[in-house]
Amino acid sequence: MALPRLRTVALVSAAALLTRRALKRRIARSPLWPLPALPEPVSGHSERRATSARRLLITGRSEVADGVVQLRLEGAGLPRWEPGAHLDLVLPSGLVRQYSLCGDPDDTGAYTVAARLVEGGRGGSREVHEQLREGLEIEVRGPRNRFPLTEAGAYVFVVGGIGITPVLPMLRSLAAAGADWRLLYGGQSRGSMPFLAEIERLGADGDRVTVVAQDEAGHPDVAAALGGLAPGTAVYCCGPGPLMDAVAAALPEGLPLRLERFSAATGDAAGPGSGAFEVELRRSGRTVPVAAGQSVLAAVRAAAPHVAYSCEQGFCGTCRQRVLEGEIDHRDDLLPDDERGGSMLICVSRCRGGRLVLDL
Repeated sequence: MALPRLRTVALVSAAALLTRRALKRRIARSPLWPLPALPEPVSGHSERRATSARRLLITGRSEVADGVVQLRLEGAGLPRWEPGAHLDLVLPSGLVRQYSLCGDPDDTGAYTVAARLVEGGRGGSREVHEQLREGLEIEVRGPRNRFPLTEAGAYVFVVGGIGITPVLPMLRSLAAAGADWRLLYGGQSRGSMPFLAEIERLGADGDRVTVVAQDEAGHPDVAAALGGLAPGTAVYCCGPGPLMDAVAAALPEGLPLRLERFSAATGDAAGPGSGAFEVELRRSGRTVPVAAGQSVLAAVRAAAPHVAYSCEQGFCGTCRQRVLEGEIDHRDDLLPDDERGGSMLICVSRCRGGRLVLDL
C-alpha cells in the first residue's frame, strides 16, 4: 500500500510545482494579473523598435568645428542604425540629451556623435564639452530614428550649422547610390560649420553643394533653393528655428517636408485645456493630480521618479507614453498623425477633459 501512496504524493507535488511555475510566469507577463496582460510600455521610444541601455567607452574626441566636439563611443555588437537616427546620452549628472549619429551605420563596433556648445543653454552641451573625455564610460540608449531617409525621385537638404549631423550619413548614402540630391548648407562662419570639407568633397561632382557663411554672404536664399523643384522631390531641413520656418514658408505646394528639431518650435504652449485634471497610472494602480500650469511629466515623476525625460519642450520624444483612455491635447512638435491617437509626450501635452489613463 505504501508504494501507490508515495506515487500519488509525488504526482500531486509535481502538479503543484508546475502550477506554481505557470502562475509565476503569468504574473510576470502582467503585473495586474488576473487582468489581461498589457502590451509593453513605450517609455519614450517607438512602439516599433524598443531600445535598451548600454555602457560605451569614449575612445576618441576631436574638435570638428569651432565649438563642436565629436565623440567616438565603442562597444561590442552594437545595433545597426539608419541615416537620421539619434542616440540618447545619459550624462554624468543624470541629464539625458539626444545627439544625431554621424558615423558609419555599418560600424557595429562604435557610434559617433557631435555636439555644439550652446551658450546659455540648459547645461547638457557644456557637460559634454567639459566632462566627456577619452577613457570615460557613458550610458547610452538607442539608437532611434524619427528622421528617416525615405525613397524619393530627388532630394533637397537645407541645413544650418550643427543640423548637418543627421544629414551627413544621408548624403554619404545618396552619393554612393548615385541619387539626385542637392544641399544648401549655412552657418555663422566656415570655421563653425562641422564636416564642411567632407561635405564639399561629396558634392564636388555636379555642384550639388551650396555653402553660405553668414559672415561672408549673409543668410542663405531658401526660396531660390526650393524654387522649381520637380514633383516627388523630398525636402529635408535641420537647423535653427528661423531656418525651419523659412523653409516651411517657401516650400512648393505638394512637396513633402521632413524636419529634425534640436530645440522647440517658437510659440506658446499654453492655451485651451490648461486646467487641472488627473492621470491614472494603470500599471502601478495610482492616480495623480495634475494642477493647472503643471506638466503631466512633473506630476507623474512625483509618483514614478523612474520615468525618462529630456528636453521638456516636446521635440525629443524621450517622455513619450502610451495613452489607454482619455482625450489628448497634443502640444508637441514631434509625433506624426498616425501616433497621436494612442500616445503623447507628457512633458508638454495635456488632457482635453478631466482624466487620462497612461500605460505606466
